[in-house]
Amino acid sequence: MSATWAVRQLRRRLGRTLLAVVGIAVAAALLLDMVMLGGGMERSFQDLLLSRGFQIRLSPKGTLPFDTEATLPRASAIADRLRANPAIEAAGAILVAPLHVRVGDSLVALVGFGVDPRGQGLYRLVEGGDLTAGDERGIVIGAPTAERTGWRIGDTVTIRGRLDPGAATAAAERRVVVRGIVDWLYDSKGRRSLGAVLPVIQALSVTPDGDRASLLMVKVRDDREVEAVADRIRAELPNVEVNSIAALVRQFRIRMTYFHQLSVILATISLIVAVLLVGTLLTITVNERLGEIATLRAIGVARATIVKQVLFEGGILTGLGTVAGLLLGIWTARYLDRILTSFPGLPAAISFFVPDAPSLARAGILLLVTGTLAGGYPAWLAARAPIATTLRSEAE
Repeated sequence: MSATWAVRQLRRRLGRTLLAVVGIAVAAALLLDMVMLGGGMERSFQDLLLSRGFQIRLSPKGTLPFDTEATLPRASAIADRLRANPAIEAAGAILVAPLHVRVGDSLVALVGFGVDPRGQGLYRLVEGGDLTAGDERGIVIGAPTAERTGWRIGDTVTIRGRLDPGAATAAAERRVVVRGIVDWLYDSKGRRSLGAVLPVIQALSVTPDGDRASLLMVKVRDDREVEAVADRIRAELPNVEVNSIAALVRQFRIRMTYFHQLSVILATISLIVAVLLVGTLLTITVNERLGEIATLRAIGVARATIVKQVLFEGGILTGLGTVAGLLLGIWTARYLDRILTSFPGLPAAISFFVPDAPSLARAGILLLVTGTLAGGYPAWLAARAPIATTLRSEAE
């Protein structure tokens, strides 16, 4: 009965009800977006790091992977030592170096990745053939590189390294064949990259002693042993920075503290706005209906029934606003994600707003409960209204 009365009252003031639902929907959309932002970045970053199954990264002491131009010496020896560990399934060194190619009359800059095919976690093969150990004639390229250079699978091309900016000449060059098209997992949008086996990029880079790498990637056989294996590597290689995925996610969380704080503040504001909106609307509605409520009380309707009616009104308003807010939140999250992921230097695979069903469900339930309880004060006003005085006032 209380629910039926609540629906009838909301329909009597349809315009006001629709405006309230729109306001709650906007607040709900903001809350849900902030929930997606709060935890979505970390999940997206972690999923990206684990997309090829490599759970540990080794980089020069005091640095994070690809954070600086520092390199690790004796990279091949370190990789062989890691592969000898029975707990490790695969390990490979990676070197990043600037390269150039000539396209028509222009000199085009590329990012070169030297990889060990026995342990690479930088790309996925999209088309053609992959690199193989010892193949110093082959390269793989990303779609932006193919678009800018016009290269196709099977083309023989020349890549250059150690460019002299003043003379626009390169100290080293190599004739290679395009083996395949790949998707670079950590590249930003539009970045032009190519990959070759590690010795090729080492020969084209400026490293003096040759056997260097920017980082090493390690895949542990058992996920439960990742931290233990990382600890053993730290003990065996004290001059190398060893980071598990959990450690990298913690570092990422520290760097993204601003976004976390922003999401918490805006989520709290949105929840407060929804509560105030529902409470204010129901308070106005109850004050307008005091005469009707007093009449119902006078003919025997219980005080608890009146309270439940008002609370049902708050719950229905919040429920409708939450459903509309979910749809609005998903749409705005996609729009905002396109804006934020367009920042230079961010990997294209990173997302700021990641839907997570349990988190969204908790946020929706929290909003629904608080919105319903926001009718507590109006319900209290309705329940305590004196019958005789209210009816006399209405009669006058």
